[in-house]
Amino acid sequence: MPHALTGLTLHTVTKPSASTAHALDADVCIVGAGVSGISAAVESARLGRDVVLVDSLPVLGGQMVNSLIGLFCGVFGNAPGYRQLTHGMFDEIFADLGASGDVHFNRGHTITVSYDEVALGRWVERKIRELGIRVVLGASITGVERDGRRVTAVTFATRYGDVHVSAPGFIDASGDAALAWEAGLPCRVPERTIYGSQQIVLEHLDETHQPGREELAEHVARKAADYGLLRRDGLAFFFPGRNTAVLNMTHIEAPLDPVRAAQAQLEGREQADLVVEFLRAEYPKAFGDARVRSYGLPGRRQTRWIKGVHALSLEEVRAGTRFEDAVARTAWPIELHDKAEGYVWEMFDADHLHYVPLRSMLSPDADNLVAAGRCADGDAAALSSVRVMGPCAAMGAGAAHALDLAGTAGDGSVHRIDTVALRERLAPNVED
Repeated sequence: MPHALTGLTLHTVTKPSASTAHALDADVCIVGAGVSGISAAVESARLGRDVVLVDSLPVLGGQMVNSLIGLFCGVFGNAPGYRQLTHGMFDEIFADLGASGDVHFNRGHTITVSYDEVALGRWVERKIRELGIRVVLGASITGVERDGRRVTAVTFATRYGDVHVSAPGFIDASGDAALAWEAGLPCRVPERTIYGSQQIVLEHLDETHQPGREELAEHVARKAADYGLLRRDGLAFFFPGRNTAVLNMTHIEAPLDPVRAAQAQLEGREQADLVVEFLRAEYPKAFGDARVRSYGLPGRRQTRWIKGVHALSLEEVRAGTRFEDAVARTAWPIELHDKAEGYVWEMFDADHLHYVPLRSMLSPDADNLVAAGRCADGDAAALSSVRVMGPCAAMGAGAAHALDLAGTAGDGSVHRIDTVALRERLAPNVED
């Protein structure tokens, strides 16, 4: 009966013994809503495809928003030309967030772009709504259905019940090759930990006294042991005019075991707190009143990726090998974080470019699945130079076009698409 005060009727319910999953049919199912997944979803929707975008987090944006990275890397070439190497979604982000003062272009050896993560998160949400992309959040893969060389459906567990998504095309933008792994496709893992970072945003700073990047890194190296810091280098990225900074000064493990992953997150926050103590004590003019505004989710650089048709090699990166099926390019350095105390940093000259071929995004055992972003194949050093946001977004766009060229009839293959047509479509991201 209705409640006397509100007129609201209550019903008593119990879960049915044979609960039915929520069923969704789409042209493209994209797993992972970080920079590569968002790029793939936007591009697929603009190609007229019906898109379902799924992420394990309860919010969109992946690491670029929720790990507080705060910096777009790998979008531009090196000085003095500073060519923009990735377009598409970035053109819109730079225009829209530039108009609101929420991005800042930092010129050095290359151009990196600082951004306000709250503004970027809202931009992503509005864009997904504008394009009519259906979203499933807080969803983890529990099963993958395959028919020979084709993935036909994926089942996800959510707090609202299971969700069953059927589609003729799938994009694995999960960062950990979660879809490929659960589909039983071969994957690669590094022989030792490649460290991630616990990012934080500090506020109440005095940016007029901010230390130079090289000075800060050298000072950390000298003083790290005194403060119990694990990483012996690192950077503080100030956002001009706001007296805030994003810190990238920690190294945390990135295990695929759930208990160890949770422990690594707690340890990362302890490390971040030690970094704040260091900065307050060693740079009181800049950081004396610093307070942590927010702790990001753990940042993960390289954990697990597909075994592709082609593994991008360090030699190909150094040589700038141009592939006929290239979908992305960058000039970002080798940046391999395989040591707790530091990392390998190998920069390239002014005219250098290196490329990611579609073949590195394709499993030899699947006709309708494309991996994008950190899931693409390569040796650890090569991947360390292409897993930043510029080429990851380009890979997402490339994955969308590869599936579109393969067709949605259910019998096409991403291994047999017209690479000339692919290059024409992706010209802004692979041509000058």
